[in-house]
Formats: sequence, C-alpha cells, structure tokens
Amino acid sequence: MWRSLLLRGSTCLLQVAAPKNLHQKHLRSLSVRLLTQRLLHRPPCGLDLLGKSYYQDYLTPRWTRAYKKDANSTVEFPVSPITVTEIKQYLRSKDVPFHDGYSCFHIPSIFVDPTARRDSFSLFIDKTTGQFLCKDTLVGGSWEDLQDCLEVMQKEEQDFLSPHVLLGYPESLEEQEERERELREVQRIWSSSVPFTDLPEDEVQLIKTMFQITKVSNATLKKFGVRLFKPTKSLVFPWFGGPDSSLKGVKLLSAQSTDTDKVTYNEATVPKSNSYYNLFGLPLVGRMDAEVVLTGHELDTLAVSQATGLPSVALPRGVSCLPPILLPYLEQFNRVTLWLGGDIRSWEASKIFSRKLGLRRCSLVRPGEYRPCAVEALAQGKNFSHIIKSSIPAAHKSIVSFKQLREDVYGELVNTEQVAGVKWARFQELNRILKGHRKGELTVFTGPTGSGKTTFISEVALDLCMQGVNTLWGSFEINNVRLAKIMLTQFAMQRLEENLEQYDFWADKFEELPLYFMTFHGQQNIKTVLDTMQHAVYLYDINHIIIDNLQFMMGQENLSVDKFAVQDHIIGAFRKFATNSSCHVTLVIHPRKEEDDRELQTASIFGSAKASQEADNVLILQEKKLVTCPGRRSLQVTKNRFDGDVGIFPLDFIKSSLTFAAPIKGKHKLRKVTAKPENEEVEGSEVVVKKEEVKKEKAEKVAKTTKTPRTIKKPATANESIQK
Repeated sequence: MWRSLLLRGSTCLLQVAAPKNLHQKHLRSLSVRLLTQRLLHRPPCGLDLLGKSYYQDYLTPRWTRAYKKDANSTVEFPVSPITVTEIKQYLRSKDVPFHDGYSCFHIPSIFVDPTARRDSFSLFIDKTTGQFLCKDTLVGGSWEDLQDCLEVMQKEEQDFLSPHVLLGYPESLEEQEERERELREVQRIWSSSVPFTDLPEDEVQLIKTMFQITKVSNATLKKFGVRLFKPTKSLVFPWFGGPDSSLKGVKLLSAQSTDTDKVTYNEATVPKSNSYYNLFGLPLVGRMDAEVVLTGHELDTLAVSQATGLPSVALPRGVSCLPPILLPYLEQFNRVTLWLGGDIRSWEASKIFSRKLGLRRCSLVRPGEYRPCAVEALAQGKNFSHIIKSSIPAAHKSIVSFKQLREDVYGELVNTEQVAGVKWARFQELNRILKGHRKGELTVFTGPTGSGKTTFISEVALDLCMQGVNTLWGSFEINNVRLAKIMLTQFAMQRLEENLEQYDFWADKFEELPLYFMTFHGQQNIKTVLDTMQHAVYLYDINHIIIDNLQFMMGQENLSVDKFAVQDHIIGAFRKFATNSSCHVTLVIHPRKEEDDRELQTASIFGSAKASQEADNVLILQEKKLVTCPGRRSLQVTKNRFDGDVGIFPLDFIKSSLTFAAPIKGKHKLRKVTAKPENEEVEGSEVVVKKEEVKKEKAEKVAKTTKTPRTIKKPATANESIQK
C-alpha cells in the first residue's frame, strides 16, 4: 500500500499544509486537487476566435517562462487499470455503501461531515477509469487517491476528511497570475455584458435576427442568464458551478452570415476550452428530474427548453468531446435523449457518447429532413414532442434487419459529402481520391527509409486536427518534444527558431488544438499500447490515432513466435480496435528493402498479406532517390475500400516550413544522380531527359482524353459489362 510513498522519498511533491493533521503524511496523492482552485491552462493571447482583440492584457510578449507539466498534453498508461468487479470488492471490504449507477458508482462523500450531508450519495467513481469526483466539494482524483483516503480514515478512525488538506502540484507564480487573470477576465466580460431585458426592443430583434433565434423568447434568454457583449456583438453564456453556484466561466458566441443565407458561429471560452467544463442549463435542473435532453449547442438547449419544458443541457465543446468529469452530473437521469444536431457528424457522436452514458437509458434523435438541429426545428415550427418521442434506443441487438437499417442507408445517400468524412485543407488531391477521413477505418502508410514518412504523416494529421479531429500520437521512433517541434513548425508555416518573438503567439494557438501524445518511446508491448489507446478514447473522445511505427511493438513479444505471426496479431488487434472504438487508426509500417531505382508497391510492405487485407486504405510515399527534381516525391493510394478510387500525385517538400505541397505545374528537367565520368554523365542525363519528355508527352495526350487521369476506377464485373 505504501510502496510508492517509500519509493518517492524526498522527491515527493505533496505539500503538507498543516502539520497538526496527522493523517496528511500518509497521503501519496499527486493528482487529488480542489477543482475550484485550479485552472491549469494559460488564458487566450492575441486575437480571439471572435476576431476582436478584447484580451488586450495578454498581447504583451512574455520573455520569461516557467516550465510546467500540462496534464492534457500527454496520455499516460494508467498505473493500475481497474475493473468494475475490483471496485465493488474493495468498497465492500471497507464497508462503504454504494449505488451501482449507469456510468459511475455512487458512495457517501468522505469529504463532508455526515451530519451536514445534503445528499447521502454525492461522491461518484467512474466505472471505466476509477477516477472520483465529489459534487459537494468538487474534490477529484484517481482510484489510488480514493483508496489512500479511505485507508487514512480507517487508520485514524476519522468520519470524514477535510478537503482543504488535499493539495496537488504547487502552482508556479506564472500559473497563479494566469488563473487570477482568467478570473478577472470572466468577471469583466460578465459585468460588461447587458441582459436582454435592459436592451431596446428594436436592438433585441436585430440581435435575434443576426443569430437566427427570432423564435426564442426574451423570457427564455432571461431564464438561462444569456447576455449580450456589445463590444463584439456576441452572446454570453454563463457557467455557474460549484456548491455556491458561482460564476466559473463564460462562452462568447458570434454569428457571421454566409452567401447561402446560413449563419456560421464562432465561439471563445474563458477559461480556455481544455479547462471549460460547463453543462449549460444545469443549474435549472431540479433534483427530482429524471429526464434530460442533451444538446451540442447552447442555442439548441434554449429551443428545447422553450418548446418542451423538459430539462435540457448543452455540452461545453459540442459534438467533439464529452469529458468524463461531467458524467456524475448526468447520473440522476433515467432517460437521456441525445439531440446533438442535424448532420452525420452529430449522429456519430451520439452513438459514441451513449456508450459513456450507458446504452440502456439513452435514446438518439436521428438527423434528417424532418429532424434538424433544435434551434432550426424551432424556427421551422417542428413538433418537438414528436421528434423526441420518435428517438430510437441506443441499445441494439447483435442481429438487425434492413428495416432497422433503412433510415441509416437513406441518411448516407442524402448526405454523401458528410459520409465521406472530414476533408483535408492542405491536400486537395487526397480529398479527390480518398474523399475524406472517416472514423472506424485502418490506414496503412509506408515509404522508403529517410523519405519523410513521419514528417508527412504529421502534417496530414495536423491538417485534420486543425479542423477539430481529436488526435492522439503514438511516436515510438522519435520523442514527443521533437515531434511537437515539427508539428508546431508545420502549424506556423515558418522556422520559429528564426522568429522567437512569435513563439508564444503560435504556441498559444497550437495549444488550443485537440492534440495529445502518448508517453511511450522505443519498444512497447501491444497490450499496453491498446489499453492506453482505449483510455484516451474514453477520456478525450479521440477520433484519430497515429502509430509510428509497427516494428517498435514487435520487439516485446515472445521471440520464439514467428515474427510474421506476431505482426498479423498486432494488425488484427488494431483493426478490431478501430472498428469497436469508431476511431481511425493510421499505422506506419516500414517496407521491405527494395532496389533504389524501383518504386514501392503494396507487396513491398513488410509482412504485407495481413496488412493490406485488413487495411481500409493503403498509402505509399514514393521517392525517386536517383533523380533530383521538384517532384521527386509522390503519394500513391493503392487501396481505398470506401469507393475503390486509387491514384498518385506529386509532392514538393518545403524545408523552411517542413511541409509538403503539390509542385507548380510545368515541365521539370530531371537530372540523374550517378558517379560516372563527366562526359558519360552528360550523355546519360540527356538520354534520361529525352525519355522523360517522351513519357510526359504521352501522359498529356492521355490526360486530354480522360477527365481524371490519375484516378483509377474499379474494373467492371462481367455482369456489368453484359448490361452495358
């Protein structure tokens, strides 16, 4: 029990606040903390998402920096993975009464005097991770921390522990100043904003028209405490939390009209998004309410509450994430209706979130023509009661009929672009072939040694991450600091070592990305890696995982087993994980050794049989090592299970920004790199140039007769040929 305490010795970071409390010396906790007193992330700097510079206090460059550990920057393997059975057995052994909830165990809070408890079961233990949260005091920590607390109570014969004696990492001076700045900024924005009841009616109507919420009444806006921040013409949604329901943060929402008469919303939060754990509308939920509608947007919550009168809350980060720290606040509901939006992405998020919340109590509003997002449904006069009653149960059987799949098939036919996945912004040719990045798929990526595989795949992943795809990096070949430096350079599109005065500006923006790193380096066991991946998917709703590379997970396996069998086992495990977790896995595999003048093929992948069969997509970074030209590198898609399109397109490497881009169109003379005498080299290069020019002329002729010269369609079957 106390082994870890003895191992830490003098390096233990736990600070003792009051020596007179005898039980403090037993606590080994480093992660137990008062959530009300801790905001780990820096405040926004520079221009916010609303396009306004109202954070003027943060524009001054900071030349001194206190190094700190960011709890959300890396994903570590849990010290001792816990199971539901183990939690139950331990609680019974300590005579702790508990209630088996949907996603958490409920026990009496050990941080509140039993005579002063308002709720007999106010401490919640997550069934998946073992982490706990006391709703009365907002004290949270790991399963090991809770065990220590119970051991101390039993040893010291205490009825409860005071939460004020539990301390985590001591705050640096910079962290204290940033936390205070954030709190001051929250109060400043809130005090500067104006309730809608204090605005002229014509101005109220103008704002409602701008945000397309003309059907939302002033009474509803007042009920939820929505205000207007005039400097940026933004709606202000408050975050009230804690035992005293004090103001913890704010979200500002701005609206911008488009050419299609639709409105795009931009939002900014204080504190920053990674520390913003608000369930908007939660203070209005009664203690006896058993049903709630969970939405992905604050405006949808306003619409649901006004149209139905049902309790409704909004997720802090929309459909991108459901933080497990919020699960205890949803435990009281026997029925949770997930109405996260009206598109395919919200539908996928609903199915993923229902697993966290408990399938048997969740029902999902299927998007469609007659079931848009709630705020649009209110504007169109839809019947909310009918929409909610027609929601389908999240729990499903192992066998389904086409009648149950009929609406899903129709939804994919109607929303073909959304079904194709998230589009890349930097690689349009990749969109043309693969159509997009989709959840639940396995991509195998390979390329010659030294060709830039890690650099290229990091930019591909960064492109998606910048569009809200929650990303986890497992880099076993290079360390996380070097990888983060590469991605930051690609993000800023410049060498920051030459522009150090801009580092804080770009680092603050980069820190906002939903990007996480595994702490592994070197050879690792596949089970440990998979457990960490599952842990990250649950905690951070990861949508894309990059494993670089497969060979580093084969060294820890049994040496007596055939290496190809080991690789097949690992690839099969990743395939199963991608499908079951609805998460895209990109697996980097080194190729077999080939001659320098030969291009790689699917068969060149090391142990290619299982890899190419299980993969949904196979990407090869080709490099002409014996030729120097702007387009010496190219990306070839040799497998695309989504629609069968394959093809190849050239790439140019821009060294200053470590990025890849399509080369400028035009003829490039190729120069063969050889060690021949000068006269032979000239003759050889002329021959190469002539051959390449002839090939290009033929390719141009073919291109004129075909619409998509580099896209190869599946060959027609015999039946299709007969029909034609």
